[in-house]
Amino acid sequence: MKVLVTGGSGFIGSHLAETLLDSGHQVVVVDDFSTGQKSNLADFTNNDRFDVHEIDVNDENAVEPFIHDADIIFHLAAAVGVKFIVNNPIKTLQTNTKSTENILKLATLNGKKRVILASTSEVYGDSREIPFREDSNLLIGPPDSPRWGYACSKLMDEFLAAAYHQEYGLPVVILRLFNTVGPRQLGHYGMVLPTFIAQALEQSPITVYGDGKQTRSFTWVKDVVHGMIQISQVESAEGQIFNLGSGNEIEIKELANLVKEVLGSSSEIVYLSTKEAYGIEFQDVRHRLPDISKIQRYIDYKPSSDLIGIIEDIATHLKAH
Repeated sequence: MKVLVTGGSGFIGSHLAETLLDSGHQVVVVDDFSTGQKSNLADFTNNDRFDVHEIDVNDENAVEPFIHDADIIFHLAAAVGVKFIVNNPIKTLQTNTKSTENILKLATLNGKKRVILASTSEVYGDSREIPFREDSNLLIGPPDSPRWGYACSKLMDEFLAAAYHQEYGLPVVILRLFNTVGPRQLGHYGMVLPTFIAQALEQSPITVYGDGKQTRSFTWVKDVVHGMIQISQVESAEGQIFNLGSGNEIEIKELANLVKEVLGSSSEIVYLSTKEAYGIEFQDVRHRLPDISKIQRYIDYKPSSDLIGIIEDIATHLKAH
């Protein structure tokens, strides 16, 4: 099978490309490398079943030949990371919506290629219906907050995907990814776990934003990409939305202490307001926990709960690089 991965040099995209190659598929990555890293692809760049092209997926003419040749498309290209979103609100909105519209339109025009759309748990907004279910109501905040602009842009991606499925019969599957973690993830885009680990390794203060009582669930990246690949082959999943994450949650302050303990760090844990961290008030979400029962009815999906092992693996990768 010939697979196209947009945003394939990113953290999740590179693991997806690697896993697809390990399964014997031919993989083509298109990426503009605005947030991804060429180094993420270094281990398999010389594989004769792998190819990478530096293009902007917002450019229809540039991306169309790759969609034409693909059997299936994993669309991961998007603005990523809290810091990037806060500093680049216009680019975030334009990148997320335009790139997805291009992919869906071109996939339809080139034989109705199957599209797996990577969305995000951010679309749930500040919902109080915990755990989050795919049919839950969404609670989005005001438009002057970059966080909600990002959430709405990804939600618009979902609406576009659903519309292309309903109107044109495009075989598309929407995946709402929760906090995915593992090697190759960078803290400088605002990702909490690699930030904590890097700070602990440097013996510098571990910075917790807010009171630290907000909870998150973290999912090992290999579990996520295996889930993405499995659900992509299920015909009855077409036109549907699935949570892809872990059913376990932890308070952020507990996570900071766990990182410090696992790595034997002398780092002090300090607390900063979101305004101190980002330069603006940034409305945080208190809880983000997925109900993963729906996807488990379609595939054999059992995410690891070994957060200690995940911390150790990320630390090993950071020290090596």
